[in-house]
Amino acid sequence: MRAVDIIAKKRDGLELGPGEIAFVVEGITSGIIPDCQAAAFLMATYLRGLNLEETLELTLRMATSGGPLPQGMPFFLDKHSTGGVGDKATLVVGALVAACGVPVGKMSGRGLGHTGGTIDKLESIPGFRPGMDRQGFLRILDRVGFAILAQSQDMAPADGRMYALRDVTATVDSIPLIVSSVVSKKLATGAAGVVFDIKAGDGAFARDLEGAFSLARTMVEVSTRTGLRSSAVVSGMEQPLGRAVGNALEVKEALECLAGRGPQDLEAVCLDLGVRMLGLAGWEPTKARGSLEDALYNGQGLDRFRQMVHAQGGTLGTGETGSYLPRAGAVVEMKSPVSGFVKSIGARAVGEAAMLLGAGRTQKDQPVDPAVGVVLLRKIGDRVGEGEGLCLVHHRQGHGLAEALARLGDAFAFSEETVDPPPLLLGCVPA
Repeated sequence: MRAVDIIAKKRDGLELGPGEIAFVVEGITSGIIPDCQAAAFLMATYLRGLNLEETLELTLRMATSGGPLPQGMPFFLDKHSTGGVGDKATLVVGALVAACGVPVGKMSGRGLGHTGGTIDKLESIPGFRPGMDRQGFLRILDRVGFAILAQSQDMAPADGRMYALRDVTATVDSIPLIVSSVVSKKLATGAAGVVFDIKAGDGAFARDLEGAFSLARTMVEVSTRTGLRSSAVVSGMEQPLGRAVGNALEVKEALECLAGRGPQDLEAVCLDLGVRMLGLAGWEPTKARGSLEDALYNGQGLDRFRQMVHAQGGTLGTGETGSYLPRAGAVVEMKSPVSGFVKSIGARAVGEAAMLLGAGRTQKDQPVDPAVGVVLLRKIGDRVGEGEGLCLVHHRQGHGLAEALARLGDAFAFSEETVDPPPLLLGCVPA
């Protein structure tokens, strides 16, 4: 069997057999298949697609690329977002579900481009260590009921190699490649079930509803075929989720949400995801929502988040706002040029502004500044007067400030008439 023949077969739109897919995954993982051929395979897949059987086989082969799937694991759930601007929901909903007595463990990644990564956010906490082996992961799950780790070489290493190539070959936004990447990592960690949050809109991978629902259906179908309990929601990303965009700023907002003082949209999304996660554990929706709200308002969720951070070496400081979190050197308020109502806020433009300040990266190994970012003072539908604040820009010695302000200026549009906020939850794909 030769890689070039498999590439040609997929290039011509033909279906690959299980042995051919296994050969490619094993070759990419071991390095026997060079990057040039791996990239050609990914491009052929991007252009020609994979059917459900091919996607399922690719998922299973990637999941076992670091060894057999774990057996006899304790019950825990996962939650995965396809990425959005200001999306710190994992930090909140994971802590709330864990506080309800259902363990949550997940493998997360770092951000690239205009969307932030969960690991970047957590690494803004002094001392936080996302790197651990499976045994360390299980110890924290057993002790705290909540753990978040970065991808490691012993869990789905094929995904790490393939994703790095997808990033530099413009093959990231392919449904079968996204599904196999995400689901393989869930299987490799040993999760019993996962809720997928598929973002749709200006700041998301899927800008249209049709693409978002297609991705959601494929995620659930492939997961179900592997024995992984799952469901999916499609949620809006026409404006940033919450108000904070930037790593330490988003951790601070997550803490505020867990203290019952978070933005309404962030709280609503987290409660909905939490109900669905507990549903995978057999909870009735009304009971699940009541327990999650209790954990949100009585401090149990906040306490569980702090326990997780402490168990992974991090220090948040005292109070609800994370006094040890890094802070940028200066803050500039961007003011509204007109009076009226905020008609739209381009989520992608806000994410790109934060990236220009240093909160995000354009290359995989590029460092980020954990302290910089943007905090919105107005959301869609809010009234604003001329000269009143639209957002606060946290910057470090002016780095990227002019470009970020220009991008933010383009992000806001206004109306003289009242405007309704865009819907948050656009639909779901049940288990």
